[in-house]
Amino acid sequence: MPENKVVFGLKNAHYAVITEDVDGTYTYGVPVRYPGATALTLEPKGETTDFYADDILYYTSSTNQGYDTKLTVANVPEAFRKDVLGEILDETDKVLKEVNTAKSKKIAFLFEFDGDVKGIRHALYSCSVSRPGISSNTKTTSSEPGTTELSLVAGPRPSDGVVKISTTADTVASVYDAWYTAVYEKAGV
Repeated sequence: MPENKVVFGLKNAHYAVITEDVDGTYTYGVPVRYPGATALTLEPKGETTDFYADDILYYTSSTNQGYDTKLTVANVPEAFRKDVLGEILDETDKVLKEVNTAKSKKIAFLFEFDGDVKGIRHALYSCSVSRPGISSNTKTTSSEPGTTELSLVAGPRPSDGVVKISTTADTVASVYDAWYTAVYEKAGV
């Protein structure tokens, strides 16, 4: 199959809560759809080190520590607030409580960029999520929806160092089609 010439759009955002075993291996929950994703930016994390010798740049090395990620969304769903951010539902009054001792959970984050030929599906394997800020604007002559920005740090998975994987034009159909039913894992990925 030919490769995409261009990519655009953002869709099919999903998250899967991670359970970390005592030996550091991850078990991923079933991916949950995250509706309303409007923008996603992944800025590389790591350093580049230049070494000079013989009066020239002799050697350059770089480290891959993942990505600083900004996810802009229409809203933060209640399920995400409870399952990932650690907010607590008061069963009597049905209110969500944000407490200062809440511990957010790590997630895998799955998403798709469309292409002129075929969508490219991605998975970030080890994301830490920071609680978002809250803001809104008054309505004027029109009702412009607001957005919320989530900060994620997508780091390497401790067991094997994998940060991110993506489908290709030649990804087998069974893997591509099952992308959002379970976090893709294969020995040696």
